[in-house]
Amino acid sequence: MFKKLFGLTSTKKQETILAPVTGRLVPIEEVPDPTFAEKMLGDGIAIVPSEGMVVAPVDGEVISIFPTKHAIGLKTKQGLEILIHIGLDTVNMQGEGFEAFVEIGDKVAAGTKLISFSIELIKEKATNIITPVVITNSEILKELHHGDISEVISGKTEIMNMELK
Repeated sequence: MFKKLFGLTSTKKQETILAPVTGRLVPIEEVPDPTFAEKMLGDGIAIVPSEGMVVAPVDGEVISIFPTKHAIGLKTKQGLEILIHIGLDTVNMQGEGFEAFVEIGDKVAAGTKLISFSIELIKEKATNIITPVVITNSEILKELHHGDISEVISGKTEIMNMELK
C-alpha cells in the first residue's frame, strides 16, 4: 500500500512498521507529553489502544524491556530501533497490570505477542492510555511516512513506512 502511494521502489533500503496495538492512530504531536510530542526521543506515531495487547510491529530482536513492563524496545535487521511505550506515566504503576511474553535478546516475528496490559488499570492509575511508537534512532532515516488510517489492527495495519540512509 505505502509503496504504491509514495512511489517507493524495492531497490531502496526500506522498513515498514505495523501497528503494535489495535486502536485509533494519532499524530505523535498530539501525545499529551512533550517528551513524545516534541520528538525528543525520535519521530513516530501514537495509538489510543482499544485492546490490551502489544505485538511485534516488525521482525526483529527485543533490545530492551523496562522492569515495569510498560515499554519495550526492538531492533530490526537493518538497524532501525523502535520504542513502544504503553500509556503515559505508567512507570509509576511498577508493573501492575502488565505481563511480558518475551525477554531481552529474543528474536520475534511481526505479530508475536510481546506484552499484555490492562487498559482499565492504566486509565485508573496513570495519566493516559495513549501508546507512542517511536523510532529512537531517527538519524538513520532518509524519509518517514505515517499512515493516515484512523483505526488500526495490531500486526496487520501499516502505520509507518520509511526509507533508510
